[in-house]
Amino acid sequence: MQGLKSTQFSFPGQTNFYKGKVRDVYYLEDQLIVIASDRISAFDHVLPKAIPFKGQILNQIALHFLLASEDIVPNWLKRSPDPNVSIGIKAEPIKIEMVVRGYLAGHAWREYKAGKRTICGVAMPDGMKEGDKFPNPLITPATKADEGHDEDISKEEILARDIITERDWNTLSRYAHDLFYLGSQMANDNGLILVDTKYEFGKHKGQIILIDEIHTPDSSRYYIKEGYKARQESGEKQKQLSKEFVREWLMDNGFQGIEGQTMPDMPDSFVSEISERYIELYEKITGTEFQKADYENIEDRIYQNVMDYLNRAE
Repeated sequence: MQGLKSTQFSFPGQTNFYKGKVRDVYYLEDQLIVIASDRISAFDHVLPKAIPFKGQILNQIALHFLLASEDIVPNWLKRSPDPNVSIGIKAEPIKIEMVVRGYLAGHAWREYKAGKRTICGVAMPDGMKEGDKFPNPLITPATKADEGHDEDISKEEILARDIITERDWNTLSRYAHDLFYLGSQMANDNGLILVDTKYEFGKHKGQIILIDEIHTPDSSRYYIKEGYKARQESGEKQKQLSKEFVREWLMDNGFQGIEGQTMPDMPDSFVSEISERYIELYEKITGTEFQKADYENIEDRIYQNVMDYLNRAE
């Protein structure tokens, strides 16, 4: 089975098109059609083969959390007319990523290990180990770069550079904390720990709304709750629920995204393994059984479902 590698649709009223690493975004006058392809990226490179069902999985995990959180934070989503598609409000993006860290891991751990005790102007306690829980979740924002990599930034720098107002910062902070609290509760119910994640926001008619995906394995890090305490006490690495295994396979095959390196050919058996691992991720994160959508004529299916929605919305 071949995954959905890309789409090339033309919808009525379409004004623009953007192809991201994973998503194809179709801009209409006042809304977005976001199609989750089966592309997979690692080390800022899109891998040569698409992963069947990955797009459906990411789209439906994001839907799961957007619907669960809409009472506490307004979001962009209007409808999902197809398993791979979300349609919603076109907002003006706020060029700040609200990164929330409940545990010392990833980038924060690398900074800590290098001797730093502040990140984005926020203090980190002394005497912590990788995987330890912070006394309270930290918000460590990053700038949203049009090109190149996002960069750490402090609240003070954000306000000094007039990126957003203090009032908007307070709203973003409250929303980020509330979303992380909800995501942590939902993870705990499914035997997981939400370690860290990022949220992106935009403005629509003067209102701040949540945009993009939330709490998916592409934007979040999860630990397995069972055995967490024992692993911390023994110094053993925590078991993660993420796409880290894909990066490990690439590294084992001589690729880390460094200039001059050649992307290894992915055998079909590994493509199938990634697909099965993503299904496992879906079921653990949502606590529900994954239902595979029909892949026969998937592009026709997506186009027809989107057109049916657009015609009904007229």
